[in-house]
Amino acid sequence: MNNLISLIAFQNRMAKGLPLGQCDEPTVRRLWWAALETLQEDILGPMELKKGLWLAAPLPALYEPKLLDRFKGWVWAPDQLESLQFSKTGFLLPSRTSTNPKKKPTERASYIRFPLLEMDGSDPFLMIITPELQVALALQGQSGKRKFLIRSDQETISDLLEMLDQRLKYEAGDLAAGLREELAALGQLQSSESLEKVFWPLLSERLAYLAPTLAIQTFSESTTSEKHLFENSGEISLLEALTHEIRTPLATIRTLIRSLLKRNNFNPIVINRLKQIDAVCTEQIDRFGLIFNAAELQRENSNTSNLASTDLGRMLEILHQGWSEQLEHRGIKVILDITPDLPKVLSDPQRLELMLGGLIDRNTRGLKSGGIVVLELRPAGQRLKLQILNQLTNDDVKPSDEVKPDSALGPVLSWNPGTGSLQLSKAATQRLLASLGGRLTHRRDSGMTVFFPISEVKN
Repeated sequence: MNNLISLIAFQNRMAKGLPLGQCDEPTVRRLWWAALETLQEDILGPMELKKGLWLAAPLPALYEPKLLDRFKGWVWAPDQLESLQFSKTGFLLPSRTSTNPKKKPTERASYIRFPLLEMDGSDPFLMIITPELQVALALQGQSGKRKFLIRSDQETISDLLEMLDQRLKYEAGDLAAGLREELAALGQLQSSESLEKVFWPLLSERLAYLAPTLAIQTFSESTTSEKHLFENSGEISLLEALTHEIRTPLATIRTLIRSLLKRNNFNPIVINRLKQIDAVCTEQIDRFGLIFNAAELQRENSNTSNLASTDLGRMLEILHQGWSEQLEHRGIKVILDITPDLPKVLSDPQRLELMLGGLIDRNTRGLKSGGIVVLELRPAGQRLKLQILNQLTNDDVKPSDEVKPDSALGPVLSWNPGTGSLQLSKAATQRLLASLGGRLTHRRDSGMTVFFPISEVKN
């Protein structure tokens, strides 16, 4: 396998001549998802391209139906995704063909799949080649020094295509020849070196719309070795794919909705409907982001986290308005009851914000219109006690996960038969809270209690 060029080599070539990155994992993943949307929706979409090629790893990063219909694709993906295929609309569909356990190229409806090898790592990579535009995107760098890469200069693209040709010669010689023919059929390629001047302002604008929420968090910072990452990437890769397929269109819809809300020529009914759509999108994006964080923690097999002094009471007051607006369209009210002058706790503020939203979501899914959820924050010795209590209406029932047991879908996910919703398992919820300094206990009547250590007594 010494003659086989790894996909890591592709990313290293793209990083040649550029400074080291300074991003953590959540930040660089945020850049990646926003970059995919910017490239496909803001740049490639309006160009009305007729033909082209795309290559990606470790998942099919191209999702725009118009591009999938016109472009031919090659994807290096984990074997765990062999039983799945992506339709031309960009969504996951069950495979109707039998899987081949051997590591051979597999042809799908919109791309040819190659096995992702351990030496390839797990960082994403996407290259698009058309007569009018050539561009490569990737993530690269060690933990804490991550960076997002975009290259469209002729020298880099030429080197990447040469490396790709060598890789395909080793994996499948006939396909290497086919790729060369496809490239020749595209005709004379035009230099795309000015692309980055257009790309970065558009990406900045998109990120500005998404900035007020932590909704697109995906990974927590990981120190897992590449081997361990690869061996346990089945569920993580699948969750990442599902998260992308669900979150990307929702994030796009939310961006468009917020741009419409800046206009003042709509009547109140339309504005109210737009706000409802925004709330639903945010709720679902955050929920799947939380599921992915829990899956990542499960893969790391560690409960350690960098905890800091956190004003939990102030955080609840800030988040209260957003939760109220999200639940208002379901007729559910959120009430805060916080003891004044409480000390700070030890936690991770950014991840805790998303976690608290997940707890609210979990405790309100069984409530009907007219229900009330009460958040009480009280001192409890050397801890603060956060109670989330449900006040049920007369015709309501207790939360469905107290009436019917959840159906486990692995160590991270469970299916609630009462509400028909996918959610974190109780074990995954407890573990994720433990990594944030909290200890979770479930109430037998309705709701849950979480204890957080006071920061002054860390030792």
